[in-house]
Amino acid sequence: MKLLRKCMPWWYRARPQGPIGAASGVPGFPSWAMVADMLSAPTALMQLKPEEARTVVHYMRPMQVARGSVFIREGDSQNTGFMVLILEGDVTVESIMVSRVAPTTVTVLGPGSMHGELGLMDGSPRSASCTAGTDLKCAVLTREGLSKMLHDDPEVCAKLMMAIALRIGGRLRDNTEKLKKYALLAKAMQQEIDHLLTH
Repeated sequence: MKLLRKCMPWWYRARPQGPIGAASGVPGFPSWAMVADMLSAPTALMQLKPEEARTVVHYMRPMQVARGSVFIREGDSQNTGFMVLILEGDVTVESIMVSRVAPTTVTVLGPGSMHGELGLMDGSPRSASCTAGTDLKCAVLTREGLSKMLHDDPEVCAKLMMAIALRIGGRLRDNTEKLKKYALLAKAMQQEIDHLLTH
């Protein structure tokens, strides 16, 4: 987590105290009850029940990112142990693998969106870079937090990992459909080129 701390203006290590929904003690941040609602929304992990999302939030940390900061870097294999839930602000997700020359914007994420869960689960190098398009407020789940949840509340942790797996599976299906369409397009273009060359 050294790189993460280096990139951020500050990092709150203290676990939220008191009942869920009470003030988190972090100035300007949404209540942790609101964070739980965002975590179980369709843009994040809608498979979690509200009470399960509230449990997960107890293992998350608030984080603030300054506009223009790159807090996830494509290819990074050292700083993979966390995922973020965006609470306020916008994140630009870019990849240089698309053009191999300059970063290409893959998507823009807003409040309620999650990113980094694949790296959290398998520790593989980051597949894209994330840059704060605005000042950000996020909730972060680290691998250490996930391990503690597994020890303290294995049932909720299993439900969380299942929800993440379903989310990753959905993205894989979407990518497979896109690859099929690209393959059909490439085939049609090749047929057209062959036709032009033979006439």
